[in-house]
Amino acid sequence: MLFRQLEYLVALSRERHFARAAQACYVSQPALSEALRKLEEELDVPLVRRGRKYEGLTPEGERIVVWAQRILADRDALKDEVDALRGGLTGRMRIGSVPTASAAVAHLTGPFCAAHPLVTVEVSADMQSVDILRQLRNFELDAAVTYLRADVSEQFFHTVPLYQERYVLLLSGAEDLERRTTATWERAARLPLCLLNQGMQGRRVLDEVFAQAGTQASPRLETDSVAALFAHVRTGRWASIVAQAWLHVFGVPPGMRAVPLVEPATSVPVGLVVAAREPESVMARALTDIARTTDVATALDRIPGEPGR
Repeated sequence: MLFRQLEYLVALSRERHFARAAQACYVSQPALSEALRKLEEELDVPLVRRGRKYEGLTPEGERIVVWAQRILADRDALKDEVDALRGGLTGRMRIGSVPTASAAVAHLTGPFCAAHPLVTVEVSADMQSVDILRQLRNFELDAAVTYLRADVSEQFFHTVPLYQERYVLLLSGAEDLERRTTATWERAARLPLCLLNQGMQGRRVLDEVFAQAGTQASPRLETDSVAALFAHVRTGRWASIVAQAWLHVFGVPPGMRAVPLVEPATSVPVGLVVAAREPESVMARALTDIARTTDVATALDRIPGEPGR
């Protein structure tokens, strides 16, 4: 009964709505509310601020949620460990990733599924790095592939570097740069650019690099879709800048060319990240073993379709 009560509390904290939390737990709303009332009685502290609608958790409730997430994660990890000892790893592996790391994730899930055929993998591939780290800390993800920046603290996370994210200028064939093997960021800023919008992390990284180059991009068109960037460049009227890893998802369409950007020749490290916990999750350990023996960098360090790269 305690595990169910903790599950209900975590669901309510996540959904911030009684009906949605009950639906997520496959119970009726009165059953969820009654279970939480009993948990409050057992712990002798108020957990939920109740009014005509959900008004949030009490300070005590916020602290109990942290413990509940840890207890439930340890329960699931124990089950995974026992299953692995009995006859192999089973269950569900939850992986989160920043959008540009989709190709890297695919290089890990293949060998992972081959090594652990009884495990189902769930990939959330359109996440921001701040949400990834929060969900890792809250045990909502088993592992993630994201940028290895300063906020990925060794105190809270273990990492395995996978590759360096580099950037290319995507051209349609109508530009004089089409014949060149590299392009500068300063030259790219003067082209009719279509870029991701400023609310997206990929765009913020580009703006940082433009600033390093002493210039600023003024795109005439912005979008929240990488596929839309490729579609607009395909028309011949636009150029764009994308992470080189995207070329391993979309390829370089006929009539288009991807030119590496230099001055500065920048890159951002990307790696596998798991929560630092003892004992270590058997799921996280299994994927970490795969990451340490898979050469993702070599696979992504070339531009598809260009010999010698």
